[in-house]
Amino acid sequence: MSMALPVIDNLTARRLFLDRHALAEAPVGPSSGAALGALIDRIGFVQVDSINTVERAHHMILWSRRQGYRPEALKPLLERDRVLWEHWTHDASVLPVSVYGHWKHRFARDRGRLVESWTGWQREGFHEKFDAVLKQVADGGPVSSSEVGEGEARGKGGWWDWHPSKAALEYLWRVGELAVCRRDGFRKVYDLTERVIPAAARGAAYHEAETVDWACSSALDRLGFATSGELAAYWGLVGPEAAKGWVRGAVAAGRVVEAEVGGWTGARRRVVVWPEVLDEVPPEPPGRLRVLSPFDPALRDRARAEHLFGFVFRIEVFVPEPKRQFGYYVFPLLEGDRLVGRLDAKAHRDGAALKVRAVWPEAGVRMGTGRQARLAAELDRLARFAGCDRVDWLPGWDRSA
Repeated sequence: MSMALPVIDNLTARRLFLDRHALAEAPVGPSSGAALGALIDRIGFVQVDSINTVERAHHMILWSRRQGYRPEALKPLLERDRVLWEHWTHDASVLPVSVYGHWKHRFARDRGRLVESWTGWQREGFHEKFDAVLKQVADGGPVSSSEVGEGEARGKGGWWDWHPSKAALEYLWRVGELAVCRRDGFRKVYDLTERVIPAAARGAAYHEAETVDWACSSALDRLGFATSGELAAYWGLVGPEAAKGWVRGAVAAGRVVEAEVGGWTGARRRVVVWPEVLDEVPPEPPGRLRVLSPFDPALRDRARAEHLFGFVFRIEVFVPEPKRQFGYYVFPLLEGDRLVGRLDAKAHRDGAALKVRAVWPEAGVRMGTGRQARLAAELDRLARFAGCDRVDWLPGWDRSA
């Protein structure tokens, strides 16, 4: 007869998960220099996104954890100290440069895969531009996409309609020949990797098995508990089969143990954890209310957010009216260890106001006077962060059912 697996109840699981994501503590403390680098290393990566209704995603993610953070604090770590770098996890992300050596396997894997997947999607002939673009950077120094492909027709088909030399530039970045040396505004500027990534990081080399072990182990450190699929998806560095093999081997060796994690509805999911996690008593998060980025690492896996928090979440950018239930880009609201609602707000810097269009409380959550006061205090802080001097509550903002 098989023995019953240990169970991590839902409340403990939520607090453990939030603690691993630096969301179970008050968002105070040093927020620049080495302390900021350590925070990013703790949560693993920070997704970079262009949408700027209040502030860009990477800045919102860091502000949610350290409200003394200001966007200018990130630039020196990326562009001067080079303790961070920018590359791809599940999306474009800021990462500790210490992980660079493990990305070499991804670079090698992407060399053929990207050419194949981009053929027919990108404009014809992009792969013929690789050598010319690389030579231009080698001879002339850093370039942005506007400085390559002279004479090539620029696209009018949207964000991903790249001219061939722009696609070549992105490809060379994805396979490690180039690196992002800085951003001008939000525009990436690329240079040769050896002129951007420190020599010690470039010199690090790992066998594939070492990278699989590191990717799965470090993902489990940062998640607290996980399925093999969640371990594979965390960095986007190893495939599902490799993660399954790691789990089998780690369980057999007694490195990890299997357990069940209780969900919001009472359903359980089988996961693996480090044995010591079963005895851990995670901290109770402060009861303050905080605004999260839609791209927060804690919410990246929508199925996990629904299981743990009962929070059904998607960014409705591409959902047309009238099917759109919420605003097109809403901010999740975290209160203590619960996700309690969604916020639709926009910073109007010309009018110096953060305008609150709507707040949708989750089912069973009341917008009583205490919660409204906590929300108002948080939005005052958010307004200052966004460069606004007041919060305007638009008529009909309370969307309580």
